[in-house]
Amino acid sequence: SLVCRCRIYWWFKTFLTEKMYFSIIADDLRPSLGCYGDTLAKSPNIDQLASKSQTFLNAFAQVTSCLRSSRTSLLTSRRPDTTRVYDFVFHPGIASNHTDDYPYSWSIPAYHPTSFIFEKKKMCKGEDGKLHANLTMCSECNGAVRLLKTRVSDDTPFFLAVGFHKPIYHSGSHRLPSLHEYLSLYPIDNMTLALDPDVPILLPLWEDVQKLNISFPYGPIPKDFQLRIRQHYYAAVSYMDSQVGRLLSALDELGLANNTVVVFTSDHGWSLGEHGEWAKYSNFDVATRVPLIFYVPNVTTPSGQPLGYTFPFVDIFNKPELSFKKNMVELVDIFPTLSYMSGLIAPEPCPDFSFQEELCTEGDNLAYTFYQSDETKDAEKVAFSQYPRPADTPQENSDLPDLKDIKVMGYSVRCWYYRYTLWLGFNPKTFQVNLTDVHAGELYMLEGDPGQDRNIYNGTDHTVMIRKLASLSHVSSGMKRSRRRA
Repeated sequence: SLVCRCRIYWWFKTFLTEKMYFSIIADDLRPSLGCYGDTLAKSPNIDQLASKSQTFLNAFAQVTSCLRSSRTSLLTSRRPDTTRVYDFVFHPGIASNHTDDYPYSWSIPAYHPTSFIFEKKKMCKGEDGKLHANLTMCSECNGAVRLLKTRVSDDTPFFLAVGFHKPIYHSGSHRLPSLHEYLSLYPIDNMTLALDPDVPILLPLWEDVQKLNISFPYGPIPKDFQLRIRQHYYAAVSYMDSQVGRLLSALDELGLANNTVVVFTSDHGWSLGEHGEWAKYSNFDVATRVPLIFYVPNVTTPSGQPLGYTFPFVDIFNKPELSFKKNMVELVDIFPTLSYMSGLIAPEPCPDFSFQEELCTEGDNLAYTFYQSDETKDAEKVAFSQYPRPADTPQENSDLPDLKDIKVMGYSVRCWYYRYTLWLGFNPKTFQVNLTDVHAGELYMLEGDPGQDRNIYNGTDHTVMIRKLASLSHVSSGMKRSRRRA
């Protein structure tokens, strides 16, 4: 039964400030964390990090698949319609020619724990006595700690990225925490099913994978197995939290916590039975929403704080008090924010047509929010997500179509009051979206329908919304880059 591996990338750069930079990214992690109000989750170390950080309640990914363009969008601060990356990704393995993009993006080769070589190998004996390929051995992020120790006597600023892959139960490969103690944190009798397990009313046909009428993972899942899936997901999150705690404690013990910026986030969320889905390939909040936490010494924490540990390893039952920034933000905001905090010149905003631009940003610099003690709802703040489909009816490649097969693109706008999605005709050869070719739509009013279960698109006049989207879009490049013209 599986768990967490760490892959570590190391990048030295001459920053204009004395701070160090430490990025922690969890694969497929939705905000099932205590600090995000999940009363079931036991995540004391991430909760502690959040209590000393700028924590964003409404952060969204630009696309909900690591096999698509979520990571590319995060790393470049560009949206999928700009990078034109829809079926390829920054990813270990063949996607990076088995180099992890070294030496182009990193100073030294990536670190992978020894258990990595057992990925997809037949290592686990099943009840039939045969070996099955559903096991990856658990590992801890000792490699990251070793790298941190090398920085204690070196004043050269550094950027260290630590990836948790997979800190979740994966319905396709049965990835579970291997340590029973983490499962014991979530007794099966305390687990509940998703509150909204049914397909939303009037959901567009190709979004309803149940219409495929094929076996697991698309067909009905027995309720007792649903509870086990949810139990193992939460247990894996707690295991991952303990590894985050080890890393943060190492910063303290090495004297690095007071001059190191820490960012914690995910590449996208994950459905655990909501809307009848057990994956990520949609525009719903449960798939697009991610945790986003920035720790900045003497900015998000009081300056001149008493000596002592900033991140002592905490037990599973402590939950510190928290405050959030609630307005909409996106993963494309991370690049310009870190650039600004490092003392570099932040990238200029991208022009409307920026495919040929070497460096620009389609995100916002969030650093200015770190100095704001209060925040009011900003009706003009929105977040964009999108997802491709190959046809108007469900088929076996509906979730992961190749570029040549994409015929429909679902553009989704999320603000305080609603999530609005239009499924528009898309030409994969020219990368053009046709605003007049509307295949379907979704509109969920969040005050009365926070789970996005009642699609009222067909009963609404969309003239104003179409006009808004037109002002945000271009035929040749999809959604326009500015989020401030909702």
